[in-house]
Amino acid sequence: MAYKSTSLRPSAVIKKIITVHYFEYMSNFTFPGESHDFWEFVCVDKGVIDVVADGKQIPLKRGNIIFHSPGEFHNILTNGTIAPNLVVVGFECNSPCMKALKGKVLSVQETEAALLAQIIIEARNAFTGRLDDPYQEELVRRQPVASFGAEQLIGNYLEELIIHLYRKYISNPGQILTDSPAESRIHGDIHNRIVRYMEEHLREHLTIESICRDNLIGRSQLQKIFREAHGCGVIDFFLNKKTEAAKQLIRNNQMNFTEISDCLGYSSIHYFTRQFKKITGMTPTEYASSIRSLSEKA
Repeated sequence: MAYKSTSLRPSAVIKKIITVHYFEYMSNFTFPGESHDFWEFVCVDKGVIDVVADGKQIPLKRGNIIFHSPGEFHNILTNGTIAPNLVVVGFECNSPCMKALKGKVLSVQETEAALLAQIIIEARNAFTGRLDDPYQEELVRRQPVASFGAEQLIGNYLEELIIHLYRKYISNPGQILTDSPAESRIHGDIHNRIVRYMEEHLREHLTIESICRDNLIGRSQLQKIFREAHGCGVIDFFLNKKTEAAKQLIRNNQMNFTEISDCLGYSSIHYFTRQFKKITGMTPTEYASSIRSLSEKA
């Protein structure tokens, strides 16, 4: 038999990556605005913002994503109450499909959220520097790279994200897509149920025994699920969730550190400070100063 090869025809090709950011902004942050010669998307991971693009003020909530085209002036406004977490990625792409995504407010579901998470993970593997530094205008490669193929995976995940969004909202609105490997690996019914349980009990002191009892799950199965999904034990994951909640409260700028400590069920402000520094490498005061400084400079 004489086999013939078939050249694959790509629908979305990422030529270059410009920026990969994960911003944790204060609740009163205001970005003065900019325009540039590459595509950029803003996705709200937590909180709410208003985006100004083409002279229109557009509200975005958690799970919303918007694409800014090359040359489009845009800026970000917060509401003074809720501190947002944002994923911002700049890239070069000349594929015609991008024109259909321009300016539309789309919703990121579990599949797309998992792809975004993988982009952030691989960016940390591929490049040095802080992803929350608005002054980082050039991605500096790690030497040596932390994980083989990290740069290629960033492009692959970004192309897959664009294809998913285009299929869902442009070419086949409402189409049910098959879960990506990243999504199916991370998300499962038991995992999601226990994460929701933790979020509802952030103010409490949870133990493995109490989590197992309240969720009707065995200790070994519980640990296995979280180690496979997150690479850590379930209590470490819960303490990280507490710390993320503390960071959000600090950036909301509505409570002092003692009130935040009490709100999240820590036995004392000193214990809260130790745990916060253990996980973030900074004290709450240092974190607040760092985020405020970045917000003021942006």
